[in-house]
Amino acid sequence: MGRFHRILEPGLNVLIPVLDRIRYVQSLKEIVINVPEQSAVTLDNVTLQIDGVLYLRIMDPYKASYGVEDPEYAVTQLAQTTMRSELGKLSLDKVFRERESLNANIVDAINQAADCWGIRCLRYEIKDIHVPPRVKESMQMQVEAERRKRATVLESEGTRESAINVAEGKKQAQILASEAEKAEQINQAAGEASAVLAKAKAKAEAIRILAAALTQHNGDAAASLTVAEQYVSAFSKLAKDSNTILLPSNPSDVTSMVAQAMGVYGALTKAPVPGSQDSVSRGNSRDVQDTDASLDEELDRVKLS
Repeated sequence: MGRFHRILEPGLNVLIPVLDRIRYVQSLKEIVINVPEQSAVTLDNVTLQIDGVLYLRIMDPYKASYGVEDPEYAVTQLAQTTMRSELGKLSLDKVFRERESLNANIVDAINQAADCWGIRCLRYEIKDIHVPPRVKESMQMQVEAERRKRATVLESEGTRESAINVAEGKKQAQILASEAEKAEQINQAAGEASAVLAKAKAKAEAIRILAAALTQHNGDAAASLTVAEQYVSAFSKLAKDSNTILLPSNPSDVTSMVAQAMGVYGALTKAPVPGSQDSVSRGNSRDVQDTDASLDEELDRVKLS
């Protein structure tokens, strides 16, 4: 008779003709509703075209039938207004980064308003977000600028690391080179010292052997032969380094030169006779006279050429 009587349960139900009539039929399954595309303005005054999908279910058939005239239309309008309200709280960059939180906020707002309608919103998903062409171009330019910035930063860091590595390599090379030069100088000095010591020992041994040989029989003859050989060898090297030379008056007289050299050697090796001061003085004066006479005689024989 036009009044609500009861909600029919699933299965077999008996109705009285004329008195009972089914007025509303509600599906308790999950319902999918496409939210039409609409415009919304973000916090930074960018106009977006956005649409979505709404998933809901009727929890109370009585409220869904008598609480609102058209529950699907009411929920769709509520979803659109809630979406515009939530987008106005976010900037353009946050809209793309916080889509999940935006969906959750829309679901909570719809459930609070649709509770008296017996409807429960399960999920809300944003399908597409369309930005104006100019904004899209500026976003692409921003992305390209950010990528160029990162590339420049990475390149500068690579150049810095390369310069540091090169400087460190040069530093280590100089340190190693200085250490090598130091070791080389030490080794060279040790080698030169060893060579000088070896030469000194060899010369001392040669002098000792020569002194021992001169004290033996015919040692003077052997010394004369050595002096004659050195005299002849010296004449073979004349005028090689310079064209100014000093020659004796008779360079072919090897005998006189050898005799003079042996005389000097004998005067140097002649031991002084121990005795009074007079004998020493006479010996010194005689040696001086002999030396002066030898020098005068030598000067007469020298010829400058």
